[in-house]
Amino acid sequence: MNNQKTVQVQIDSVIMGGGAPVVVQSMTNTDTADVVRTVKQVAELAKAGSELVRITVNTIEAAEAVPEIRERLDKMGCDVPLIGDFHFNGHKLLSAVPECAKALSKYRINPGNVGKGKKGDEKFAQMIEFAVKYNKAVRIGVNWGSLDQQLLAKMLDENATLETPQELAEVQHDALIESALSSAAKAEEYGLAHNKIVISCKLSGVQDLIKAYQELSEKCDYPLHLGLTEAGMGNKGVVASTAALAILLNQGIGDTIRISLTPKPNEARETEVTVGQQILQSLGLRAFTPQVIACPGCGRTSSDYFQHLAQDIQSYLGEQMPIWRDQYEGVEEMSVAVMGCVVNGPGESKQANIGISLPGSGEKPVAPVYEDGAKTVTLKGDNIAHEFQQIVDAYVQSHYSS
Repeated sequence: MNNQKTVQVQIDSVIMGGGAPVVVQSMTNTDTADVVRTVKQVAELAKAGSELVRITVNTIEAAEAVPEIRERLDKMGCDVPLIGDFHFNGHKLLSAVPECAKALSKYRINPGNVGKGKKGDEKFAQMIEFAVKYNKAVRIGVNWGSLDQQLLAKMLDENATLETPQELAEVQHDALIESALSSAAKAEEYGLAHNKIVISCKLSGVQDLIKAYQELSEKCDYPLHLGLTEAGMGNKGVVASTAALAILLNQGIGDTIRISLTPKPNEARETEVTVGQQILQSLGLRAFTPQVIACPGCGRTSSDYFQHLAQDIQSYLGEQMPIWRDQYEGVEEMSVAVMGCVVNGPGESKQANIGISLPGSGEKPVAPVYEDGAKTVTLKGDNIAHEFQQIVDAYVQSHYSS
């Protein structure tokens, strides 16, 4: 299902495009000049599974901090590639702190925020020159909220001369696509290799995003970075991101994703990583962690025991994955069913790698366990949760190669 049409771009050890697995990335929200907090957050995001981490580079202090951030991460054994997010003054920062240009693995440049006219072209060219000099990849990241106004004005003027002018929204859409593709073409003119360019055209509307990326995928073979500009908070952000990205990914469009969730104050950033992973795993594009299948509950499951067990098992699997990932190849593809009554319990448990069917209301107080479709044991009593966890451990050790 991965897009075979795009070229491959390599960013350190991470490969995107050309049929490579879709890459999950995220972004810090710390002040990059605060080295300690930024290193901590990057490491946390990487541990959660972010394969690329973007950091803001907006001041001289931030640019000067980047080499130390890279050095500290390397000493921790965290080799996640760092992306520098540049707006307005990137050309000045890279010129003033060339060590920053070297330490970053990729630059993100927003054409709408580089500058206007000839001066803007010169600033953009200057940043591309650094990418060429240090052999870095570049994401041409166009945003709906910061679209190149000079380009838009030009296209609106041209539209006004047409016999049947387009609506404003259609012209804005075309300007978004044009900004990305023309900027990529300029980057190549300035010496950046074709296989060093990634493109994004981010919007906040689901249908707008889908339309833009469908058109982009037809017009270029650059790897495409997917994500809503601002997905929003909580369930709204998760649902909007899933609705947009699932459609595109299922069409083979998209090579790397970021879920731009608005966190609650002081909330950890890792949620956007796990949501991105879950979208890919639900579509069958990648596997990151064993999946727990659990029924929603009904009048037949008046006890909440199965809910607690499902939650405990899910938490346990998440805790074990950092250990299991290095020890047991393929364990991330394991499925575990925790069901609450006899209606679907045995059937779902048989379909999973390992499953347990707990007793519902009025059923015998026993819980049959199935492994690879066959019943292996029936658990009883007050220690079912602990015994089932032991069975899961034993299954992992016996079924996945070390």
